[in-house]
Amino acid sequence: MRIAQVAPLYESVPPRLYGGTERVVSWLTDELVRRGHDVTLFASGDSHTQARLVSPWPRALRLDPAQPDSFALHTLELAQTFSRADDFDVVHCHVDYLAFPYGRLVSTPVVHTLHGRLDLRPLIHVLTELREVPLVSISDSQREPLDGLDLNWVATVHHGLPVRDVPAVTTSGPGRYLVFLGRMSAEKRPDLAITVAKRAGLPLIMAAKVDRPDREYFEREIRPQLGHPLIEYIGEVTDAEKWHLLGDALALLFPIDWPEPFGLAMIEALACGTPVVARPCGAVPEIVRDGEVGFLADTVDELVAAVKRVDVIDRARCRQWAEEQFSVGVMADRYESVYRRLQQRAP
Repeated sequence: MRIAQVAPLYESVPPRLYGGTERVVSWLTDELVRRGHDVTLFASGDSHTQARLVSPWPRALRLDPAQPDSFALHTLELAQTFSRADDFDVVHCHVDYLAFPYGRLVSTPVVHTLHGRLDLRPLIHVLTELREVPLVSISDSQREPLDGLDLNWVATVHHGLPVRDVPAVTTSGPGRYLVFLGRMSAEKRPDLAITVAKRAGLPLIMAAKVDRPDREYFEREIRPQLGHPLIEYIGEVTDAEKWHLLGDALALLFPIDWPEPFGLAMIEALACGTPVVARPCGAVPEIVRDGEVGFLADTVDELVAAVKRVDVIDRARCRQWAEEQFSVGVMADRYESVYRRLQQRAP
C-alpha cells in the first residue's frame, strides 16, 4: 500500500527531546515500512525515518532559533502533500483541523488522527462544518465532548510503542524514587506530584519541558519548590535517558487535572515495567488497569497511599500489559484495518 504520513512540524520525527505526536508518527511510519508498505513521510527536514522523507522546512519549529511562521509552513506542507495525492492509496494526517478541507479536493482517501483535546469551541465549529471528514480518536474518552455531533469516526486507535526496543525491566524489586515525565503545565499538575512525593517521603525526579505558555506557571508554582531535598528537576531527556530513568523508578506519577486524550508517558513507563500512579482523568482508566499495573486515585491522601503500596504491583505484568495492549504492532494492525476500510469505501 502507498501511504502518506503527514506529521506536525513542531518537532522532528522522532523528536530529539520531548514530543508526543511526532514520536507516535515515527513509530507508526517505521513499522509500516517494516511491513512492506511504500510510505512517504511529510515532516521537518531533521527527521530520521525508514520512509521516504519530504520536508517543507529543514528544522523542527519548536527548537528553531529563527522562529518561523508555523501556519505558513504547515500550509506549505499540506500543499506538498495534496498536490501528490494521486501517488498514494491513503493519506494519513496528524495535523488536526488544518488538513480537514483538503480531503474534499482529492479522490484519494484521507484520514485524520486527532491527537489533542476536543472540548475547545473553535474545533467544535470546524467539525460541525466538516462532519464528513474520516476521524480516528486516540482514546474513547477523547470523543466524549463531541458526543452530540454526528461525526465520521472510523476507529479508536490507542498509541503503541516498539516495546521490543525498550530495555528490559532493570530492577527486580521496587525502585528508589518517583518520576514525573512530560510538560510543566498546570493541567499536568507537577505541583501535585511534588506534594505527593513530599508526603510519601520519597525522592521525585522531574523530567519535563517548559513551553512558553507555561513559563509563568512554572516560575510561580514549581521553581520555588525545587530547592527541597527530595525534589530534582532535570529538564528534558533523551530516549536513552528516559528508559533508564523510568526503568529504575518505583512508579510514574501522573496526577493530571484535565481530560488527557491519551498520555504517552504512561505506556512508556509500563513498557519499562514501571507501575503508574495516576488520577482517573480522561483516557487514564483506558490505559492503567487499577490494581494490576498501577493505581488510580483522586485525592492527595489517596495518591500517597497508592505510592506507599505500589511495590505490590508485578513489574513483569506491567511490561506484559504494554506488549499486549500498547505495542507498535497492535497500533499498526489497527491502522492497516482503517486504511483498508477507507479504500473499500472510496469511489
